Amino acid sequence: MLASELAASTGQQLLGGFMKLKEQKPKPLPKAKSVSELLLQPRLVSVVCGFPKNIEMYPEYCKGQFGEDAWFRASTAQADTLGVADGVGGWRVYGIDPGLFSRFLMRSCERLAHAADFEPTHPEQLLARAYCNLLEQKQPILGSCTACVLTLQRCSGKLFAANIGDSGLLIIRNGLIVCRSMEQQHHFNTPYQLAVPPPGHDYNVLTDGPECAALLQFEMQSGDLLLLATDGVFDNVPEQLLLRLLGPAAGISSAAKLQMYANSIALMARSLSFNPHHDSPFSQNARRHNIDAPGGKPDDITVLLASLV
Repeated sequence: MLASELAASTGQQLLGGFMKLKEQKPKPLPKAKSVSELLLQPRLVSVVCGFPKNIEMYPEYCKGQFGEDAWFRASTAQADTLGVADGVGGWRVYGIDPGLFSRFLMRSCERLAHAADFEPTHPEQLLARAYCNLLEQKQPILGSCTACVLTLQRCSGKLFAANIGDSGLLIIRNGLIVCRSMEQQHHFNTPYQLAVPPPGHDYNVLTDGPECAALLQFEMQSGDLLLLATDGVFDNVPEQLLLRLLGPAAGISSAAKLQMYANSIALMARSLSFNPHHDSPFSQNARRHNIDAPGGKPDDITVLLASLV
């Protein structure tokens, strides 16, 4: 089967599950809120920082692209939406840039989050529609990635998230982790992933659909900190160290001040990833699987840090 045929077939199957949404009559537009009403609603102040594993290969990191990782932010009157994706690096041996897949997925999510029919309470639908957009390309974009997408519904202050693989999020309140996403692994160091395989290779390429996403819902409070990151952070920085780094950031509403804490997390993750003596979370997990993998785990690093105000 040609890649274009595979993409079309898979896209039709996925879209079938969302046809009912399209067939429904459009909901009446909500009454427009005044500026003062919007300002009183909860919102996320968010910042981003990161590093590619190989800065020489990805000099464009200074433009906000961190190697094979990708991210997006979107803010509307309805919701604040954030996402990260981590391109699976193994595709590079086949001459495929893993970053193209993750960047396309996140760009599609950003565009769809601004659409009139976006439903903030269902980030898994946002992820599914973005994946379908990717599958429907005339020139297939091959590769795979993990992804974590979240929305803050501003009228309720509730957070909704969908996670596929080993990127993820933490919510910190009063110095404690009060909510975390669930990591998904087929086996050690083989996370769930959205994929478009090359022609004839669909049988031996891991492909998890958007319907496999682990979902969570959480009622946030003013002053909560939200950390959304790729595994380059979580594989290298222990949770207790994250809590120490972020403790003083509680209740910050200034993006400039919040940026300093995002920078410190990204810098710490990068430093530890290249430390051969660091007993990293990745190394500890490897030992539990009888695998010797000492030190940090060099990887692309993306940090989105947000505060609820």
